[in-house]
Amino acid sequence: MKTLLRCALLAALVAPLGVLAQSWPTAKPIRMVIPFPAGGATDIVGRTIAQKLSAAIGQQIVIDNKPGAGGTIGADLVAKAPPDGYTILMATSSTHSVGPALNAKMPYDAFRDFAPVVHVANAPSVLVVGRNFPASTVQELVALIKRSPGQYNFGSSGIGTYPHLSAEMFKWRAGGLFVVHIPYRGTGLVITDLVAGQIAFLMDSIVSAQPHIGDGKVKPLAVSGSRRSISAPTVPTFAEAGIPGMDFSNWFGVFAPTGTPADIVQRLNRELNAALRSPEVVERLQRAGAEPVGGTPEQFAKIYRDEFENWKAVIQRAGIKGE
Repeated sequence: MKTLLRCALLAALVAPLGVLAQSWPTAKPIRMVIPFPAGGATDIVGRTIAQKLSAAIGQQIVIDNKPGAGGTIGADLVAKAPPDGYTILMATSSTHSVGPALNAKMPYDAFRDFAPVVHVANAPSVLVVGRNFPASTVQELVALIKRSPGQYNFGSSGIGTYPHLSAEMFKWRAGGLFVVHIPYRGTGLVITDLVAGQIAFLMDSIVSAQPHIGDGKVKPLAVSGSRRSISAPTVPTFAEAGIPGMDFSNWFGVFAPTGTPADIVQRLNRELNAALRSPEVVERLQRAGAEPVGGTPEQFAKIYRDEFENWKAVIQRAGIKGE
């Protein structure tokens, strides 16, 4: 009798999740939290795939920009959301690889509190300066900073974000530059001060930097990665510019809260993979400078775990501290 009672209780607990998964996504719109401001790289990538996903599943995808604390605020919101498939996160290296490697006191566990869905895209970082800044190459910028240590600064989308750590990597690889870090609530907010000459440089994702490069507001000096970007073929890599060790790219990916039914995660993965193969999404992402990826949740989990370990090693070796 006790065994039957336990089975009945277990069935009662499991049944709602099964019914929920079967009816998903008909109950209400899906909220995609983007933990950075509108107009940034994560926002551009997120909105591109959200439009295609919405059409595929027949349900509205509501974009909810929740910037702050280097992406931590938005990511934490999703970590603590009901695991019902109606809240998902458009995450980056900042929220799940770089940030956790830099800050041991994150409000969420990047590995335990999220269910990986799909690796959406990769994008190199690009070193940009204002259009009137007195340097047009990486070597000229390095020479200026070395002549006046501590007199120049750089901006980022927040402490522990990918733009922050990639700039710290540049400082290290360029010979230990003394430059002051100024954190903002998003890289888009840095551009105004960059153009005005208040900020010397920014290591931005090429996705969000591309429009400003195109309209001449900023000058691109170099891109990270092992090869030149398709969207900026005239811009040299750091290696070509004489700065080694900058062979990395920012990743973008979708997560759901841990506990989200497996069939919902698989459905999201299937539909997002299809979206990433569609010619219009491929064209739009590549035009922006991002390379579509796709794959299984398991493959994505390995990517961001490996990146975490790599950045942790870099942070420890360079002696970079969270502020």
